[in-house]
Amino acid sequence: MNARIAHRHIEVFRALMLSGSATAAAALLHTSQPTVSRELARLEQLLGYALFERVQGRLRATARALRLWQEVQRSWAGLEQVADFALQLGQASGASVQVLTLPAFSHALLPAALARVQAQRGPVGVSITTQEAPLLQEWMSAQRFDLGLVEQSEAPPGTRAVALAVLGEVAVLPAGHPLAAKAVLEARDFADQPFISLAPDDCYRQRIDAAFAQAGVQRQMNLQTHSAVAVCAMVQQGLGVAIINPLTARACAGADLLVRPLAFAIPFEVHALLPLHRPAVAEVEVLLAALDAVLRDCSGGTGAAGPVCNT
Repeated sequence: MNARIAHRHIEVFRALMLSGSATAAAALLHTSQPTVSRELARLEQLLGYALFERVQGRLRATARALRLWQEVQRSWAGLEQVADFALQLGQASGASVQVLTLPAFSHALLPAALARVQAQRGPVGVSITTQEAPLLQEWMSAQRFDLGLVEQSEAPPGTRAVALAVLGEVAVLPAGHPLAAKAVLEARDFADQPFISLAPDDCYRQRIDAAFAQAGVQRQMNLQTHSAVAVCAMVQQGLGVAIINPLTARACAGADLLVRPLAFAIPFEVHALLPLHRPAVAEVEVLLAALDAVLRDCSGGTGAAGPVCNT
């Protein structure tokens, strides 16, 4: 019996709950009072119980009607959200790009790219979600986002990878550090220095350790963290020196944190992931162009590792 209840019946019930009378409900629905009364009677017949008591020409909701009204309100709000979203899709200003990115890119790369997009095109809706691997790759494979930003070039299933840049890891030093007098730092310059490291499972930590092992250089290894931003904060406090990605270094550089290129190669890569089975969003290409422009600005250094960001 419930399968015969139509959306129109619920629409009439909602109008009655909002207005309190069949006449007012008819005005809301742009129909006649007899039509509303007929639809209500049909709904009550299908349900097998009364939704309203008739008291002095007005309708008073029953206890069952009040419980049904709670569910209708929840469902109707969801329907209105769907309708609003559908309308926004038809407006250029309402288009939204869903971006999934490593945390480092959310603060050290995307803001500059978004500023370029807005300067060229005006406001564009962008939603940024940060996540670490392997969940980032899993979410991109699930086609949940329009664009992903990662360091590794391997494309997870259901995506394709686009290389955006290969930069070079850089050194960060506290203000006034003796190594700041050098334009480019070599591995031996870090000998016996207090060194702030990334976490042991970080691939760049492993490459950095391998470079120093090959050079036979020992450092003082007391502090480590998963976050390049936290590394910079500790360097700013004079707790040691470090090697991190050039984008975070550029974002954190200032009077209390200096950046120097390296004479040895530790490449830092930036790749975009694009879903293969998600409807294309035109603004993704605009954002990719802006990301490319920002990364091209990061080409002022001449260390052996390749270009580094200007600071």
